[in-house]
Amino acid sequence: MLKSFRVRVIVILAALGLSIGYYVAKDLKLGLDLQGGMHLVLEIDDPAGTMTPEVKEGLVEQAVYVLRTRIDAFGVEEPLIQKSGADRIIVELAGLDDEERAKDIINQQAFLEWKLVLSTVDFNQSLERLDRAIVAAIGVDSLRAIGAVTQAAADPTGLEDLLFSSPADSAEADSLTADEPEDDPGAVEGGAPADSAVAEPEADFRPFTGLLLRSNQTSYGRDPGTYKVDAAQVETARSYMALPEFQRAMPRGVSLQWGWDSIPEFGRFYQELYILEEDAFLTGEQLVDATATRDQQEFNQPIVLFQLNRRGGRVFENVTTENQYDRIAIVLDGEVVSAPTVESRIGSRGQITMGDADFNEAADLALVLRAGALPAQLRIMEERRVGPSLGQDSIDRGQIAGLVGVVLVLAIMVAYYRIAGLLAVLALAIYLTLVIGGLSILDATLTLPGIAGLILSIGMAVDANVLIFERIREELERRRAPRTAVDEGFRNAISAIVDANITTLITGLILFQFGTQSVKGFAVTLCIGIVASFFTALYVTRTLFLMYLAGKRGSDPISI
Repeated sequence: MLKSFRVRVIVILAALGLSIGYYVAKDLKLGLDLQGGMHLVLEIDDPAGTMTPEVKEGLVEQAVYVLRTRIDAFGVEEPLIQKSGADRIIVELAGLDDEERAKDIINQQAFLEWKLVLSTVDFNQSLERLDRAIVAAIGVDSLRAIGAVTQAAADPTGLEDLLFSSPADSAEADSLTADEPEDDPGAVEGGAPADSAVAEPEADFRPFTGLLLRSNQTSYGRDPGTYKVDAAQVETARSYMALPEFQRAMPRGVSLQWGWDSIPEFGRFYQELYILEEDAFLTGEQLVDATATRDQQEFNQPIVLFQLNRRGGRVFENVTTENQYDRIAIVLDGEVVSAPTVESRIGSRGQITMGDADFNEAADLALVLRAGALPAQLRIMEERRVGPSLGQDSIDRGQIAGLVGVVLVLAIMVAYYRIAGLLAVLALAIYLTLVIGGLSILDATLTLPGIAGLILSIGMAVDANVLIFERIREELERRRAPRTAVDEGFRNAISAIVDANITTLITGLILFQFGTQSVKGFAVTLCIGIVASFFTALYVTRTLFLMYLAGKRGSDPISI
């Protein structure tokens, strides 16, 4: 008897010590609704509507894996990333310090390409054709209305003189114009006859060419393969380039892509426009690692060191061997991050220069490159942010509701069952400690629905005590001895308690398996509470009764 009693006390103290120890060592994690954060609903972007539901579902599964890898590397604790339907993804990130940065990491496609930079000398021959395509698409009146550049406003010295003019030339002298043939200024390739072209005023417009300024030559005296556009004119240039007529007039195998950062010169800002081969000779699929660091030789400028797999290394080595002193553009999501000049043969390792970007941007770029590109572009369908103040308000209201409910239940227990009710109150205090400790041990996250599950499980724990006390009261009415009444009361109530707890536990497990995140938070707390209530009702409460009876004489009645 004494030995059994000691074992009971040791088990209870060990459970309490374990729960308190884990709670002190590990802070209890709070969910999005309690500590604030960001909730996003993403959808596979299919503007043309050509994807089948099966294709979308496959893309969503790949995107979930990529996003989980990115966010885990970003360092968010307990993120929620799950499918919702066939083409949507729910992302919940709690306790964020920089929500915009996390949003950029989530939404960046991170499609990486390496392309050769081509010469402006060859591309200049296509500029007149591109200008005519813009005029044909937009019309003369519309171009006049937006102030498009005309031949009269452009540099009359011609493209050849402009490209090799001195740096002292004015900005107006930097404007590029296509050379007009001396013998037939109206003749154009694939266009109308010469006399017709001369008669038409459209030939005077240079809407695209007039926006392009020359770029400085590279350190090896090579053609830079880029133009620059005043930052105020970039949107106009983009609108021209988006025209279907412009795309059809582009030379085959050539693409125009913008640099991702603006460059300051003499108090103004410019955006670089690169002339690239349309097809990439290498993509991010061959990338195996990327790390952000600082270049000690370039004033601690942030860079991203990358490593390719064996196949990618061979391709990169061959290309750099054949293109000494040319430029290779590193293109991320359609924008040129950097375009270094090839000074020597490069194998499987290289670097991406980040320009004026800060180190966090370099770290984020390395992160998304390591995680891989998204299989398709994602579109944000819903964005909801929960501020810390709202989360604190939820905690306060939840605490008030919980305390009011618990106090009322305990007051009724003590008023109705007297001494036995006080023992139940002590058992419930132990129960709450075990539940909080269980959440810490399982590294679970407490959410607002979880608090509801906790309060519900308290009610179930009280219900178990009610069953036991009523059974004990029945045995006392039969004139049983107090110790016998307690033993019989627990023995007769155990079947009903087990049935109720097991059925509720099964329900909780089903909710956890198939429910949404908020339902899972409720289910986790409920299941932990059920296990704890079963332990406290049948083990802790009985031990407390034994301790109570040990201090009474056998003939004394018990208050219940």
